[in-house]
Amino acid sequence: MLLNVSYNDKKIIQKINDAVGKPYPLKDRFAMGGIGSPKLHVTEASVDIYNLFVLDNNTNTCNVEMRPNGIIVRFRSRLETYGLVIPYYKLNMYKGDIGIYSIYMDHYFVKVRADTKAIQRYFKKLMDHRTENLPTNLEDL
Repeated sequence: MLLNVSYNDKKIIQKINDAVGKPYPLKDRFAMGGIGSPKLHVTEASVDIYNLFVLDNNTNTCNVEMRPNGIIVRFRSRLETYGLVIPYYKLNMYKGDIGIYSIYMDHYFVKVRADTKAIQRYFKKLMDHRTENLPTNLEDL
């Protein structure tokens, strides 16, 4: 689900926490070696996200935050911050031939350039975390 996360709205925070879990405590973040990605340059996006990107003239960048049950892809448009909340069971990721990672959920997608080793290590860590925390039964959803 694509949400405007600019403001501290309890209803939106509750929706995010229900979908992907609460944020990791500081101790766990250090133990995991960080939960956030470096700055990712967006090369292509779905229509809904692209329409937000064209509202300003800034470079199209995003970052990814890991949560216990999913990820949040955050990006800015004008003065607003948007988050694409993706539970692990809906997350599809592909690595392209020329260093492009594609993140899909339903009809939303974001393609980012993986031009540094740090970005490639982060996506490897993300996929490992996903396999450890992916629900195995339908009752777990």
